[in-house]
Amino acid sequence: MIKIALVDDHVVLRKSLAVLINMLQDFKVTIEAGNGEEFIEQLKEKGLPDIALLDITMPVMDGVETARWIKQHHPQVKVVALSMIKNDLVVIRMLKNGARGYILKDCEPEELRDALHQVQEKGYYYNELLTPRMKANDKYISEEGLRSMMNEKELTFLRWTCTDKTYKEIADEMGVSVRTVDGYRDALFQTLNVTTRVGLAIYAIRNGIVVL
Repeated sequence: MIKIALVDDHVVLRKSLAVLINMLQDFKVTIEAGNGEEFIEQLKEKGLPDIALLDITMPVMDGVETARWIKQHHPQVKVVALSMIKNDLVVIRMLKNGARGYILKDCEPEELRDALHQVQEKGYYYNELLTPRMKANDKYISEEGLRSMMNEKELTFLRWTCTDKTYKEIADEMGVSVRTVDGYRDALFQTLNVTTRVGLAIYAIRNGIVVL
């Protein structure tokens, strides 16, 4: 039985999700908490879950802080973000703090089930809404291979996409114009066959360009 922790401050939603997950074959909710601190407290009594479903916006200790704590103290626990937020920078922040997947709260039950299975069995779940066409890039590329695919400026830009900085701030850091950064982005979209900044960040993370 795969143990699930639900960490979300919306009580009705959390309890409804717990009922749904407990109806899925092979899964059981063992922890329900309203924020990260409550989750940590419950670990002492209930033990580690296999997967932690984390809301992002919570009082006291939010999803980003909780994901960071799990990554530092119990990296074997697989973190999945569960949120209504579609902002690329928020998604990247969760990925950098160890999230293995990102699910929107209005997803269909089938997607939730598939996400939990894929995270448990494969280690990651990539939502097509946030990282469309990402599945085409499922193989590790050597550093030599990466350098043959992009120039040094594009590689530098790719690393910056994994930060919290906006494109304008990245342009300032690189000492180029926003238009030039847009050119790097569009070139990498074509080269790497992705269509979002999150897709670029995942590519960088999975291929060791950025070490978390």
